[in-house]
Amino acid sequence: MTVYQELAPAIDVNEFRKVVESRRSVRRFTDEEVPQTVIDDCLDMAMLVPNSSNLQPWEFYVVRSPELKAKLAEACLGQNAATTANVLIPIIARTNTWKKNSLRNIEYWPEETMPKIVRTYYSKVAPIHYNQGPLGALGLAKKAAGLIAGLKRAVPRGPYSISEMKAWAVKSTALAAENMMLGFRAHGFDTCPMEGFDERRVRKLLKLPDDAIVTMILGVGRRAPNGIYHRRYRFPREEFVHYL
Repeated sequence: MTVYQELAPAIDVNEFRKVVESRRSVRRFTDEEVPQTVIDDCLDMAMLVPNSSNLQPWEFYVVRSPELKAKLAEACLGQNAATTANVLIPIIARTNTWKKNSLRNIEYWPEETMPKIVRTYYSKVAPIHYNQGPLGALGLAKKAAGLIAGLKRAVPRGPYSISEMKAWAVKSTALAAENMMLGFRAHGFDTCPMEGFDERRVRKLLKLPDDAIVTMILGVGRRAPNGIYHRRYRFPREEFVHYL
């Protein structure tokens, strides 16, 4: 059996560091338009992030319509990052697409033959693991079973509830958002991830389904000279990193 190999290309870490260090939450943008090719490339890079069981629980709404952008900016409390952005991208986590996407993994498998263990996972294991059942009853049953089994061995702990499914979906979606932001920076554009918004109004404007979670709204554009309000700073690394 041929073992698949994918060699890592040589990377210039200084160029990557330049992208990371120059990424800032930009609050004001110029009137320059962001090319559609750049947006598409950054969306593609966003979707390359690692995500739970490759279930890809995200959706991205690219808002360029002046009318809808103005309404979204109002829902973002009139922040400069929203009112001056050339593009607004609400980044949405989904908790109910896991079943459909689990089966799509079988359909989209890139090799000629799918290993039996992988097929079993997506066709039998995942549909149970992520299913919370009516009113979360199945999740509670799985949690009880996990507590008992966990007395003797390591077991996966959750997601066991609708709230845990929300956290599950948002984690993968937030990773995608970071890839997208770094992608725009690499193209010479900037972003501002906004959490300050009226989610109810955003949901209504975008006509989102009930399971959708507005993780953040990304303002995108060319950095204005007064787009950054102050120098960046972080607390001491030693307070957050633990070597064991």
